[in-house]
Amino acid sequence: MKLADVCRSMEQWAPLAWQESYDNAGLLVGDPSMEVKGVLISLDCTEEVVEEAIQKGCNVIISHHPIVFKGLKSLTGKNYVERTVNKAIQHSVALYASHTNLDHAPKGVSYHLAQQLGVHGKVLLAAENALKQISYFVPIAQQEAVRIALHAAGTGNIGEYSGCSFSSEGIGRFTPSVEANPVIGQQGIPTEVQEVKVDMIFPSYLESSILQTLKKVHPYEEVAYYIQSLGNSWNEVGAGFIGELDEAMSGEDFIQYVKKTLGLSAIRHTPILDKAIKKVAVCGGAGSFLISEAKRQGADAFLTGDLKYHEFFDGENSCMLCDIGHYESEVMIKDAIHTYLSNIFSNFAVLKSETLTNPVRYA
Repeated sequence: MKLADVCRSMEQWAPLAWQESYDNAGLLVGDPSMEVKGVLISLDCTEEVVEEAIQKGCNVIISHHPIVFKGLKSLTGKNYVERTVNKAIQHSVALYASHTNLDHAPKGVSYHLAQQLGVHGKVLLAAENALKQISYFVPIAQQEAVRIALHAAGTGNIGEYSGCSFSSEGIGRFTPSVEANPVIGQQGIPTEVQEVKVDMIFPSYLESSILQTLKKVHPYEEVAYYIQSLGNSWNEVGAGFIGELDEAMSGEDFIQYVKKTLGLSAIRHTPILDKAIKKVAVCGGAGSFLISEAKRQGADAFLTGDLKYHEFFDGENSCMLCDIGHYESEVMIKDAIHTYLSNIFSNFAVLKSETLTNPVRYA
């Protein structure tokens, strides 16, 4: 298998179009045509992780956090980023990162944090402006073939339903020019055809491939279609996760439950509230931007990482805020990536890194 195959598989789960504008996800180091001998999965990419990959015979590292985040103007080894990249290049180890795109993906980082805690629910802040609708016109005889091809290209998926579309019949009118090569009608003669208008929803990032498919399978020389952006929220894609525990518990019991379940030695949190904890919101990584949304949706507690001092006041005695640590809130994604890739590729090793990359220690 080629490195491009591994990248393509990761991007079927977490398309690069879903990353934030400041991010740098994707293939950072390596030739897409290189043969994959083994994949090592880590939360972070460091010199130690590259050395581990070398020792285990892996020539690809997939990390959540991209080692190249800001622009590099040199590769002289003056800091850990440059040293890590240098080491990877010297030993022909490819580096790939799936970061905020994996945060936003269905069953992404926050989903797996919620699953580990036994929180069952939905995306906390659903993605907006991520869906479009295509409407096209096709002769009745060819409507099924075109519709099936577009579904295969990624149109018509709404929640747990696939193959979704709406059709309406009408009369299409056109006059082929003397330079046209019409499938139906003749040059210079006005023509009427019984046609079907088909509407389908699709993820915005698939627009180019869907249009290529439409033009390839449609019988007409010139395809009549239009695309419009939708304001619909996409409930499977977005930031954070919110849901309910199987059983309510006191604030003190909840803190102990989280520590035991996630193997934590400490949690920074706001004062324990005099109410039961049942509805819980989570966000892997730095999730303070979701505090107001968690409160708006009635979360009794919100777990994330990297909360600043003044942000703890935002709980306002209505929602218990818990900072469990950045690393601790995301490290479980290694297991998810490992399971995902292992189910796809069986002809090379997919391993989880044993290197502890958390730079934070508690005394």
